[in-house]
Amino acid sequence: MPNEHRRADRVAEAIREEIATVLAEEAKDPRITRLVTVTGVEVTRDLRHAKVFVSVMGTDTERAQTFEGLASVALHLRSRVGRALRLRLAPEITFLPDQSIERAARIESLLAQIKSAQPPAPDGDADD
Repeated sequence: MPNEHRRADRVAEAIREEIATVLAEEAKDPRITRLVTVTGVEVTRDLRHAKVFVSVMGTDTERAQTFEGLASVALHLRSRVGRALRLRLAPEITFLPDQSIERAARIESLLAQIKSAQPPAPDGDADD
């Protein structure tokens, strides 16, 4: 069983590389901007479904348009990935926004606020 997980991880990484290459070099849909980064891929154990996490820079409108463009090329990418990786059954591809960058920025902001906060002055009152 452990080999199945490793195979899924290897296939996920290969899918990430293939999709990133296609999006960077061959994507013709004008809605897909050049500011798309494929940050990760999760595949199911049976390799039938792949969640592709992408980070998209730009305004909310540009991001929404980019995800529409990604959804429209998903079928093409599915067949391309299947051929490139010689998979018997190519996984169904779903694009999802990667929230890790926003989360990291939020954590950094909170940590900066904590560091800059002055410790409360001791006034002898204790909260019970």
